[in-house]
Amino acid sequence: MSTILIMGLPGSGKTTLAEHLQQRIWEDGRTCAWFNADKVREQYDDWDFSEAGRIRQSIRMRDLAKNATTDYVICDFVAPTPEIRDLFSADVTVWVDTIDVGRFEDTNKIFVQPVRYDHRVLTQDAGNWSEVIWKALKEV
Repeated sequence: MSTILIMGLPGSGKTTLAEHLQQRIWEDGRTCAWFNADKVREQYDDWDFSEAGRIRQSIRMRDLAKNATTDYVICDFVAPTPEIRDLFSADVTVWVDTIDVGRFEDTNKIFVQPVRYDHRVLTQDAGNWSEVIWKALKEV
């Protein structure tokens, strides 16, 4: 199993990319689970965006991914700090870097641009990017 983190500021296109990438993986006959941060927060009724809440969410997303029994697991969430990204421990990190400022000021203040990532998405063109990322994943 390969765990894919799709991270970036709110409104950058993470969820749209995750949806397209999952569809592309399915089209190739592979299995793929997808965990969206907002849906997971809703499921756990946990809307705490404090530092502790964000860390708890990262661990929760990591554990959901680890328990999946699919070929690939996609998790899309902001993952605003290196600590949170390290806790999640993705096999592949996709940074959706399509906007300079997100819609939540508290998140903007703590967001640290990643220095380590496998793919940097620079435009909101999920169909194209999902194909590029899928081709790279298949080569590994």
